[in-house]
Amino acid sequence: MTAERSREHGFWRSNSLTLFFGAAFLIVLGAQAVSGRAEFNEQLAVQGLQQIGLGDYLMSSDFAVDVTENWQSEFLQFFLYIFGTVYLLQRGSPESKELHKAGTESEREQRMGDHARPDSPRWATTKDWRQAVYSRSLGLVMAVFFLLSWLAQSVSGAAAFNELRLRQLQAPVSWGSYLASADFWNRSLQNWQSELLAVASMAILSVYLRQRGSPESKPVGASHEATGVEG
Repeated sequence: MTAERSREHGFWRSNSLTLFFGAAFLIVLGAQAVSGRAEFNEQLAVQGLQQIGLGDYLMSSDFAVDVTENWQSEFLQFFLYIFGTVYLLQRGSPESKELHKAGTESEREQRMGDHARPDSPRWATTKDWRQAVYSRSLGLVMAVFFLLSWLAQSVSGAAAFNELRLRQLQAPVSWGSYLASADFWNRSLQNWQSELLAVASMAILSVYLRQRGSPESKPVGASHEATGVEG
């Protein structure tokens, strides 16, 4: 029935959420590249150096570190949120589970093993390591994406940092030294604090405020005390 309804709605409508944000991501990334190159060239001009084209800027460490430092903070937010909401609760928030459901829940509630349904994913029906991995796969993948993007940020950040030092006639530093530098941690922490603030704000504001028709909000008429109820 679900597949039939999906075909009735059509591909674009059935996948509009992912398609919209995917397209918006590419547009904004392109705009960031254009504006980032302009700013980078302004810095080069001040130093009396030759400006670079858009293609060269896209391959530069300066562009790479600006992109990856934002990616890693976003994946960190989702990783912490996915695992945190297994046990952490917020009374009255649709972002929280119901108060009596803290924890990983029973196999019956999670439709796993003997309680799996005919349309359940195949690995959810097993009782071995595949079920253990699949039952945590979303959080694990977000954790891997975070670590990889943070690693990419550290490598590109070290390269950008050393390019700046060379233009200032200073000796470059090693990757290990850069990991302990204020520049690396300032780039990381300034993004982490903003993501954590956004999640905390969403959790508490959704207790009292509503957005009609959004699954991120409770129904408009729902009680402030209603927990784990989506609109």
